[in-house]
Amino acid sequence: MFHTHQMFDKLASVVVRYEELGELLANPAVVSNLTLLQQYAREQRELEGLVSAYHSYRRAETALDDAQAMVNESSDPELRALAQEETELQRANLTRIEAEIRLLLLPRDPNDEKNVIIEVRQGEGGDEAALFAADLFRMYTRYAEERGWKVELDTSTENGPGGFKEIIFEIRGTGAYSVLKYEGGVHRVQRVPATEARGRIHTSTATVAVLPEVEATAVEIKSEDLRVDVFRSGGHGGQGVNTTDSAVRLVYRAGTPEEIVVTCQDGRSQLKNKEKALSVLRSKLYAREQERQDRALSSSRLAQVGSGERAEKIRTYNFPQDRVTDHRLGQSFSNLPGLLDGNLQKLIDALIVHDNAERLRASGLGIPGEGELSGSSR
Repeated sequence: MFHTHQMFDKLASVVVRYEELGELLANPAVVSNLTLLQQYAREQRELEGLVSAYHSYRRAETALDDAQAMVNESSDPELRALAQEETELQRANLTRIEAEIRLLLLPRDPNDEKNVIIEVRQGEGGDEAALFAADLFRMYTRYAEERGWKVELDTSTENGPGGFKEIIFEIRGTGAYSVLKYEGGVHRVQRVPATEARGRIHTSTATVAVLPEVEATAVEIKSEDLRVDVFRSGGHGGQGVNTTDSAVRLVYRAGTPEEIVVTCQDGRSQLKNKEKALSVLRSKLYAREQERQDRALSSSRLAQVGSGERAEKIRTYNFPQDRVTDHRLGQSFSNLPGLLDGNLQKLIDALIVHDNAERLRASGLGIPGEGELSGSSR
């Protein structure tokens, strides 16, 4: 267990560094060096939350000591009662701030602020699985719209009326990856298909992969490892999209036991489709490298998608019982239609709290109380 005094020993060095950075930012030699100035300013911004919480904790400690002294020393019953109330308030403040500091001390996911590329594919269940993949696509686009984020379709392959064999799209918005990364995995649906005459409940699956968008400079793609095919678009994309050879297929071979194939055909321009396809390919290669470095990394496509078998499910959507169960949380949520309409925030908040608690346990920082984490969305 990581005790509070150990935590504050660690914080003391953070405060010292923060003060050093303040002095460096006032140094004329640093001010005249734009690269260094930006580097130090960024580092100081990253430490601000911790330093602010540290000072808040120390102020609450002082206030508690003063109130406790009044409880012990005052002969006035009314003053002692007020002081007792103040001690209870400051103890609650200390507990809350300590929980906040523990979370702030956890390493940040460097991908959290990035846009995301989401792949949804039908799993087991045929046409019903394809319809469920379309439902998930709609759920994520509605959620993104509620957040004011932009959705761009990269490519899609239809399967029957209203269903998708595969659909790949981008969600652009600050912090998109930080909340949507929990959606990666196998999703299972239990419902009576519209085509089922006997009213039997069918079980189907769809797989979701959530990849952080990667900068062009972060992943090297050599031209000799890449084949670019162009062909006539056959999917949606607006009037005239299928009258020219605007669709692009990228086939990447280097360093993989199997080829990585990315197709984009929903834009009017061949150049635009190629740019989107390269963006998806970079994200796949980045996720593969992260998988190699850390098999447990949640952004890994392999860890998220698996084989699509029912046993690998992360969430079940039970229509007859109007219940959505997230198996990582061991918790169920009602109002399934509302959730599929994009009302995901309550579930995502629960996943963030769960993830924070698990990371605190793994880090050795300890958890002062499970409930104290519920106000944080880090």
